[in-house]
Amino acid sequence: MRLFRSNTRPTLGSVLGRGHLTVALMAVAMASVSLTLLGVLALRVYADHNLHLIARSISYTVEAAVVFNDKTAATEALELIASTEEVADAQVLDAQGRLLARWQRPENGLFSELEMLITRALLERPISLPIVHQDQEIGRVLLIGHGGSLMRFLLSGLAGILLCTAISACVAIYLARRQLREIIGPLRSLATVAHAARSERALDRRVPPAQIAELDNLGNDFNALLDELESWQSHLQSENETLAHQASHDSLTGLPNRAFFEGRLIRALRSGGKLNERVAVLFLDSDRFKGINDNFGHAAGDAVLVAIANRIRAQLREEDLVARLGGDEFAVLLTPLHRIEDAERIADKILASMDMPIALPGDSSVVTSLSIGIAVFPDHGATPGALLNAADAAMYQAKRLSRGAQFTAGSEHLVDPVQTRS
Repeated sequence: MRLFRSNTRPTLGSVLGRGHLTVALMAVAMASVSLTLLGVLALRVYADHNLHLIARSISYTVEAAVVFNDKTAATEALELIASTEEVADAQVLDAQGRLLARWQRPENGLFSELEMLITRALLERPISLPIVHQDQEIGRVLLIGHGGSLMRFLLSGLAGILLCTAISACVAIYLARRQLREIIGPLRSLATVAHAARSERALDRRVPPAQIAELDNLGNDFNALLDELESWQSHLQSENETLAHQASHDSLTGLPNRAFFEGRLIRALRSGGKLNERVAVLFLDSDRFKGINDNFGHAAGDAVLVAIANRIRAQLREEDLVARLGGDEFAVLLTPLHRIEDAERIADKILASMDMPIALPGDSSVVTSLSIGIAVFPDHGATPGALLNAADAAMYQAKRLSRGAQFTAGSEHLVDPVQTRS
């Protein structure tokens, strides 16, 4: 009888299947073991920290009982805290080291022994924390942790490893059959990202890495091109935002400028007319700004303007607006205004905020004041120009009456001007 030697060779599918299965199982096993170890270490640190917190809580709770040597109170307080925490054994000792109170977790057979074994293996030595009363140590708290959480974590980690291993075996076999189609996948990804960038301007999307070197290089080059386009787009947006901010804000104080203020005032008046709400405009002017500029220089004048802006802004509500109209003139928009007295109260607060000296360059300081005029919509004007003019006139009236010592309302429809401190 003739014997024929078998020349059967493994198929590509079987080779890829074994390779994928081996790599997947090793990767899952290593990752699972690593994550489990890291989790145990993290849980150990957490458990130790938690024991310190529990010991500190017990120390505060039993302090009075230790002072009066009340064993019953100490035992009750100790049991109240320890029974609800991860504690296996808790003791309270007096200043001479005598046992004052003790609580032990009840044993439940083999499971409890296993938990204690894990506790001794993974947790640190028993926690010892002094009980301090009036800066003197009057006793100590001794705690031994409980390994229930660690054991549950280890069991769940083991179950996760087994589950991931089984899933990985199925996935590895499936991926081996799809190996020949991996050339099409990267090309489809590249086409999808290119279409999104062209039609949706989605420049933040990227081509995922490919297993084949040539396709991976192509994807990297395309991603680099998208990076440049995204950077260019962000730069343009940033420049546009900067220009828009510069166009609507004062460069020195950072406050909105006149154009921004008037735009907000127009919208506030339109809304106030529809909702039958009042809107107040405060016109503010610095009383001694020219003298500060002449005597201390422009740098000091700039410092005063910045300080005034910050102090005004600090007295306003979140929905209010303060703007620098130019020079040493500021305007405040109060909307909505429920009562005229609210505008007068805010004006009082602004005037009071100017009592503190303003630090100037060169270790000097100066005290300045403001004159404030108040105009209310619709009592003093129905348009932005009329309202600003009324507030401006009221401010000059206040300046004439007493420089920086009062503010006035903008029309005879209000009560007499409210006198405030300078």
